[in-house]
Amino acid sequence: MNKVFLIGRLTRDPELRYTGNNIAVTSFTVAINRTYTNQAGEREADFINVVVWRRQAESVKNYLSQGSQVAIEGRLQVRNYEDQNGQRRYVTEVVADNVEFIGSRRDNTASSNSINNQTPPPEPTPYDFKEDIPSSTSNTGTDVSNNPYADFGSSIEISDDELPF
Repeated sequence: MNKVFLIGRLTRDPELRYTGNNIAVTSFTVAINRTYTNQAGEREADFINVVVWRRQAESVKNYLSQGSQVAIEGRLQVRNYEDQNGQRRYVTEVVADNVEFIGSRRDNTASSNSINNQTPPPEPTPYDFKEDIPSSTSNTGTDVSNNPYADFGSSIEISDDELPF
């Protein structure tokens, strides 16, 4: 069985290319921290080359950048080729079957900008709603005008058997 699971951060922006048959292929490198520290007390990292094909390759290029955190599921592949000097070279890489984007775009932007020593621009949060509640009403549930269940009487009784959880 050849199955690999990785979680790490991109060390550079993904590179998108197309084969002669117009198939998208994206490559990038993921930095993954080791679980232990060296003798100097520093945490080391491994740098893993990853290749993604077809539609997912285009998504990776469009939505990820340096510093983005990803979870990768795939297989380990070793291929070889002959270089210009006639020497056989070996390349070990992960061919990704699934790439999950971890964290929010804000986290990914912050990580990318911190790598470049820049301050990330502030982003609005999508769920930052402010309701206009009059200061005279308290949030005790006694205001019938704001009660969506006012037509059902003074109280609603629900037994534990009726709850979905």
